[in-house]
Amino acid sequence: MGKVTGFVEFHREPPERRPIAIRIKDWGENYGEWPEQKVQDQGARCMNCALPFCLKGCPLGNLIPDWNDLVYKGRWKEALAALHATNNFPEFTGRICPAPCEASCVLAINEEPVTIESIEKAIADHGFAEGWITPEPPKTRTGKRVAVVGSGPAGLAAAQQLNRAGHQVTVFERDEYIGGLLMLGIPDFKLGKDVVQRRVDLMADEGIEFRTSANVGVDIPVAGLRRDFDAICLTGGSTVPRKLNIPGEELEGVYQAMDYLTQQNRLGHGVPVPEGERITAEGKRVVILGGGDTGADCLGTAHRQGAELVIQGEILEEPPEVRAANNPWPQWPLIMRSSAAHEEGGIRDYSILTKRFSGADGHVERLHCVRVEWGPPDETGRPSMTEVPGSEFEME
Repeated sequence: MGKVTGFVEFHREPPERRPIAIRIKDWGENYGEWPEQKVQDQGARCMNCALPFCLKGCPLGNLIPDWNDLVYKGRWKEALAALHATNNFPEFTGRICPAPCEASCVLAINEEPVTIESIEKAIADHGFAEGWITPEPPKTRTGKRVAVVGSGPAGLAAAQQLNRAGHQVTVFERDEYIGGLLMLGIPDFKLGKDVVQRRVDLMADEGIEFRTSANVGVDIPVAGLRRDFDAICLTGGSTVPRKLNIPGEELEGVYQAMDYLTQQNRLGHGVPVPEGERITAEGKRVVILGGGDTGADCLGTAHRQGAELVIQGEILEEPPEVRAANNPWPQWPLIMRSSAAHEEGGIRDYSILTKRFSGADGHVERLHCVRVEWGPPDETGRPSMTEVPGSEFEME
């Protein structure tokens, strides 16, 4: 612990985002500049706890106290090595991880937690800027061939580890770009595609082969993989949408989030979309059903496309600003969260259930909704939901 009083001297100060008036006019990343000294000051807030709960909160087991302290001391290259010891792609997680580590930070018991995720991003970006992150091909090969099916973060991490162990790795991706949802699902303003491609290029330089538009089981026979490879690693994601199963869902103008987001990402890649197939919020009143991260991604996308009005509806009740008594640290805090997209505008509405869609000439015009109340858990342990009589309303 380099600075014993760091958590007393420095308050939480995450990096500023780009000004709203500027960022909603383009698709560039939201992140603004974060001076190196500010990063080091934030690293000094880490208390080097005897029982660092942040390690338990991180699914990767990142060595968070170690690299926080190294950053504070200005030992950036060592911090990068400590970060890469557990995390293949900190430049991704430092941008899009929900940061359960921060929810588990001991300082969060009665103060704002350490800016762990932002420090992680800063370390990775610093490493690339200094030229420290370079291809690491294996010194010897085992002679074994491994097929990795799927090129999302799990597939890429598996491919990198297997390749560095000396196996010859081929990654099969059904879409036209390597990266899965990193490339086609997450908007550019959260994760620039140059960041993803930079890592893919490094992996190719390490000897990994990538095959796109290769749908295993459709274009690529499974029998062929069994014949040509010593092992197959399945890392595919799910592309099956969750339907509402309510009347009017088939109307034109009702879209699944992934159809909307992936089309915009393809447009960002310069892929032409026929006018009749274009999904755009330009000049429209938009309703987003779902209050999570995907909904926020749709919100930010609608802003940049020029929506007239955007409402984000959530079936759950509005969360509190601070933890409830039955939601103590170090549990995941069930509190109000606002993303960069929420800062940019839009209306958030809670405790609403959509009953049906209606429209004319096959196109959606209205949502028919009702307010709901949440009660104590039922026999399954889940909170019970009841519709509020007389609370029906419409949204156009």
